Amino acid sequence: MEDLLQFLNDHKIDYQRCDHPAVFTVEEANRLVPPLPGAKTKNLFLRDRRGRRHFLVVIPGDRSINMKALIPKMKVTNLSFASAERLKKYLGVTPGSVSMLALFNDTEQQVELFIDEALWQAEAFLCHPLVNTSTLVVSKEGIKGFLKASGHEVNLLPSIIEE
Repeated sequence: MEDLLQFLNDHKIDYQRCDHPAVFTVEEANRLVPPLPGAKTKNLFLRDRRGRRHFLVVIPGDRSINMKALIPKMKVTNLSFASAERLKKYLGVTPGSVSMLALFNDTEQQVELFIDEALWQAEAFLCHPLVNTSTLVVSKEGIKGFLKASGHEVNLLPSIIEE
């Protein structure tokens, strides 16, 4: 986490930090993390059928995703959740610690980022800084700066979430 925070500081990306008990689900975060000024997200680490492409899909924290509807929008033939081993290999985190900031560890840009377009309208986002015992509030401009500095692009997804 300290390397990530240094990266953010070096790139002049402001954040507000809140430490809290470990959270592994959105439901736990809702209970254990104090209210913070930013969009709550659900972060899904997915892979294609052959495991050649990997994706971080970010949707609003209070929604579920329609995987079948997601497949054609991402131009893949099949999607599944990637294993904890792949998560560690590509994003350097464990389950429960996934956020857009985990792309910090994807130095070879092997993970493609997809964000729900309605969520992308938020002014700020709540992100784990590689651990699930802390949450950062990062402005949209800060996230844009982070993605540029880490070599990642945003792919916007039309609504593929379920109410």
